[in-house]
Formats: sequence, C-alpha cells, structure tokens
Amino acid sequence: MFIAHDLSMVKHISDRIGVMYLGNMVELTKAGDLYKRPLHPYTQALLSAIPIPDPDVEEGRERMILEGELPSPINPPSGCVFRTRCPFAMEACANINPVWQEVEQDHYVACHLYNDEIKDKTPLKETVPQ
Repeated sequence: MFIAHDLSMVKHISDRIGVMYLGNMVELTKAGDLYKRPLHPYTQALLSAIPIPDPDVEEGRERMILEGELPSPINPPSGCVFRTRCPFAMEACANINPVWQEVEQDHYVACHLYNDEIKDKTPLKETVPQ
C-alpha cells in the first residue's frame, strides 16, 4: 500500500488506485482505468488539477474547480460527505449515503450519479455531469 496526494506520481507506481475524500473511499479501480475514465466528481477534480507539461495544451484545457463549503471532518455533512463541494449534487446527496458499487468491471464508486435506484437525478446546481 502506498498513500499519497500526488496522483501524477501514483499513476506510475500503482496497479490499483483508491481515492478517498474526508476519510471515505469514493472510487477504486485499476490505475489505467482511473486516468482514462474517472467516475467520481472528486476524482475528476483531482485529475484536472494535474499540470500538463505542454504549455499550449495546459493553457487550453478546462479544469474542474471545486467550490462550496469545506466540510468538517469532526462534524461531516449528512448523506454524501462530498456534496457541499460537488458540482453535480442532487437532493438525494443531502439525505442518503452513496452506496459502494461496481459500476464497470473492477471499477467501484460511491456516488449517486451511478445509482439507478436514485430517481431524482436533478442537480441542485446548474452544471450537469458529462
């Protein structure tokens, strides 16, 4: 096991990567799959923060900037702990803890965006998932 905050480095030394937010595992998959198709919005934001060494590419790319209130680890929010910063938060996120589920083969995520049982997929914010 290797614990780090630098996902650009983790990519080169890990076979599988788990992403945690506020002490909760939010995504787990093979390293290559995480960088090709991050599912959890927090993972997407982390990967968008990795600098690209080509200045032309770096200048033109869109980053996912997290806004919103930073939750307290002592008194975390109800439901999804990431919801106060998530650009795709919906009403269910405030009331229901996301279920840890296999969304694709060997790719696990805890996020209501991938839960077919959550009927209310209407974002609380104006952005929609891609």
